[in-house]
Amino acid sequence: MSYLMPSEFVTKMVDAGESKIYMATRDALIRAYMAGAILALAAVFAVSVGVMSGSPLVGAILFPVGFCMLYLMGFDLLTGVFVLTPLAWLDKRPGVTIKAILKNWGVVFTGNFLGALTVAFLMSFIFTYGFSVEPNEIGTKIGHIGEARTLGYAKYGLMGWFTIFIRGMLCNWMVSMGVVGAMISTSVSGKIMAMWMPIMLFFAMTFEHSVVNMFLFPSGLMMGGNFSILDYFIWNEIPVVLGNLVGGLAFTGLTLYTTHIRTAPKRTFN
Repeated sequence: MSYLMPSEFVTKMVDAGESKIYMATRDALIRAYMAGAILALAAVFAVSVGVMSGSPLVGAILFPVGFCMLYLMGFDLLTGVFVLTPLAWLDKRPGVTIKAILKNWGVVFTGNFLGALTVAFLMSFIFTYGFSVEPNEIGTKIGHIGEARTLGYAKYGLMGWFTIFIRGMLCNWMVSMGVVGAMISTSVSGKIMAMWMPIMLFFAMTFEHSVVNMFLFPSGLMMGGNFSILDYFIWNEIPVVLGNLVGGLAFTGLTLYTTHIRTAPKRTFN
């Protein structure tokens, strides 16, 4: 068969989480850097298509190409390790500690951020001809996204903060379904199809993805967006990272693990 049963792919999830903990720091950093860079390029692509077509939905339909590329290359996103590494700890895999998990998250966050920041600089340079002119239509659009998704939440105070937190939760529910979907299939075409659907959904619904935002907001600042670095972290990146962690682990990782690995006792009938 070209697909795995739940009990089989959930075991693969735990194995993947364990392997990421044991990965050399250099390798984890490089893989995370490339993942952040590729996802950033996909975000540029999606925004560009949305501007050129006049339909954000077209951009959302095509955005998953970046996620598929980085996953097939074995690169790592923060949203993925949020889901997989804790499962290895819950499964009591040797050497998997909370300290090791936090270190992995820190390395992947750093790599993702540096990769996304690199693309943010390169694309901002392109859109402004070396920062010598005002950004083009696509650059202006990216700047406005940064304003709307920082100051747009800030004006609602605490409820705005929780709103973006929940949007982060819903995002990684879908993104982690894409990660798991790739493990279900044993064929490349099947993996792509299983990844494409939930990733398209999160982007079309404008849920908040911490790594995508590592590109959108720095590039928005470089191209004159009317918000600050502090606005970006307080009213976007921090609540989004926390929401991504809670949503991916609670809605995907723990539900699959508890029902297919740590299953409840089966009822017997006399």
